Amino acid sequence: MTDRPNLPPLIKDESPEGKHRVLLTVSYDGTAYAGWQRQQNALAVQQVLEEALSRLTGESVTVTGSSRTDAGVHALSQMVHFDTASRIPADKYPFALNTCLPYDIRVLEGRNVPGTFHARFDAQGKMYTYRIHNARHASALYRNLCAHVPQRLDFSLMQQSLPALLGTHDFAAFQATGGTAKTTIRTIHDVQLVKSGDDLTFTIRGNAFLYNMVRIIVGAMLDVGMGRLPVDCFRQALEDGSRLSLGVTAPACGLELTRVYYDPASLGD
Repeated sequence: MTDRPNLPPLIKDESPEGKHRVLLTVSYDGTAYAGWQRQQNALAVQQVLEEALSRLTGESVTVTGSSRTDAGVHALSQMVHFDTASRIPADKYPFALNTCLPYDIRVLEGRNVPGTFHARFDAQGKMYTYRIHNARHASALYRNLCAHVPQRLDFSLMQQSLPALLGTHDFAAFQATGGTAKTTIRTIHDVQLVKSGDDLTFTIRGNAFLYNMVRIIVGAMLDVGMGRLPVDCFRQALEDGSRLSLGVTAPACGLELTRVYYDPASLGD
């Protein structure tokens, strides 16, 4: 997932004359999809949503999401804007769309926003959640929503590794090959790891994230818990900028886009 940090203002697309802009909150289980972004040879969440909106409004609708989640990644609150001349009230879109969308995609909320609002470029921060099932056997019920780690993890060491991530740093070592971000400077505001029985829940909130950044962090954290990486691996990676200082990338199935933050003024509030 590649997000945009705070850079100089962009020339953003505005609603065409005669149309208004609608913002949707969308939740999905990404298991069956090749990620958020429409693709030529695979089914993506964006395509499914655009086709449903086009049937509903009778227009050719293009949607813009706040984050380009990868194949198998889930979303609790993916934010999506589109332009339409339809007279359907914005708050009725969830009811209308959920009757024709597959059960693994749900629209939770709809609202009108200014024509200058942009779901991606106006985002001021995001929160991601990663779930881990740390038990000998995988979960039958939650296998698509969490990563299974059968090895015993040292929870205390994992927690000790995390404070090094806080603050503003150059996260060049935390980007997978293929990332296109113009800068690798990011600010992490909060990071938490909570344990409940065999289940671990990792949450991270920042102004923006690089391609695969959260999954790289989780993969390294798990290696710390298994004794494969030192507890100060994050500090080392921030200092030397080397991807080799960190472990393997964690599986996509455990990751969820949990929340996107906006300035209320950009929403017209």
